[in-house]
Amino acid sequence: MRKLFTLLFCIFLSTYLQAQNTSEESTIKTVIDTFFEGLHAGDSSIVSKTLHADIKIQTTFTNKEGVKVLRDQKRDQLLKGIAGKKKEDVYFEKLLSYDIKIDGNLASVWTPYEFYFNDKFSHCGANSFQLFNNNGKWEIIYLVDMRKRAGCKVVEEKK
Repeated sequence: MRKLFTLLFCIFLSTYLQAQNTSEESTIKTVIDTFFEGLHAGDSSIVSKTLHADIKIQTTFTNKEGVKVLRDQKRDQLLKGIAGKKKEDVYFEKLLSYDIKIDGNLASVWTPYEFYFNDKFSHCGANSFQLFNNNGKWEIIYLVDMRKRAGCKVVEEKK
């Protein structure tokens, strides 16, 4: 009887933990989706709600000379850039997938993407988000994106 109880308890616990993790993943995905909703709309107030006050932001790419570059950006620069988007310009970052990892109050999200400007393909790459559960509210504490034009699936399909 004790073995049966132990087995049932283990099944219940694993089901409970899986449901809890799925719920957290959904919440984290919503934060990322909200970030891009604000980016696409040019609404920095929406984006701002997803960011921790001390976020670190970086971009990496290889320049025309083949030099690998890493650039820092401040939170205010990002928000001003988004707010300064011209109304006639259309930004669309198509996320190809989400790979979400969670451990306690830390989450990591990897999102490969294709970026379109005014409905024309611009570049592809990947975003890496680090999020912190700030006492019940997931916030982006680190964002680095990689940008490239070569080796993009959408470009390869056109060849």
